[in-house]
Amino acid sequence: MILHSNIIGDAGKPLLILHGFLGMSDNWKTLGKKFAKEGFQAHLIDQRNHGRSFHSDEFNYDLLAEDVKKYCDHHNLKQVSLIGHSMGGKTAMLFAVNYPEMLEKLVIVDISPKFYPTHHEQILAGLSALQQETLTSRSDAETIMTKYVPEFGTRQFLLKNLYWQENKTLGLRINLISLIENVEEVGESLSSFSIYDKETLFLKGDKSEYILTGDEKLIKQHFPKAIIQEISNAGHWLHAENPKEFLEKSLLFLNS
Repeated sequence: MILHSNIIGDAGKPLLILHGFLGMSDNWKTLGKKFAKEGFQAHLIDQRNHGRSFHSDEFNYDLLAEDVKKYCDHHNLKQVSLIGHSMGGKTAMLFAVNYPEMLEKLVIVDISPKFYPTHHEQILAGLSALQQETLTSRSDAETIMTKYVPEFGTRQFLLKNLYWQENKTLGLRINLISLIENVEEVGESLSSFSIYDKETLFLKGDKSEYILTGDEKLIKQHFPKAIIQEISNAGHWLHAENPKEFLEKSLLFLNS
């Protein structure tokens, strides 16, 4: 089974982009087009149990990294650059450790190699409530999710997972059952012996708490040539909150 992707650009250096937990490739469409204009062939990938990719009861970073390897083999991509946000960043880290010869450049977006406690309970409860209803309008879904996720931006991000089914009701593209059962896997740390010794760019939002000052030592242990930079006026979704600065710093590194 090969991951679904939206490939932007007929030619150019292959750049794979991995979304975060409960996200999808569509979240990166605008930036994907901009990367394509700068000479990259952008592969916007849906990870397993997300977007239009296959569903599976199994879900962990070993499998997610292997999925990316199989994707590269399927598309005959011998060497790629990789951008991974949040959960996608953890996937990208492990891919780099397991297949360093396949990587040209690595950008990790607002995540560190450390363990993160589960913190998606309310979000998953809201999505479960959606799945239990017969939804015939997006406004109905919005009303239900507001009870669980009061923050508008986060709610809109989550509701992008809705799609129209053949019976004219709304369903969720994500494999919610598997993601709930395996949610603890999302916060897993990189193995203590994992090292990637090529240059890696870590980008963090200046308002985000996903990468703290105390995490920099751990990052350097796993990625000794890491470069850590901040994106201003941005939280965890820094690529959406400040896309201009994100694009500039990413391109400077990818082209270096």
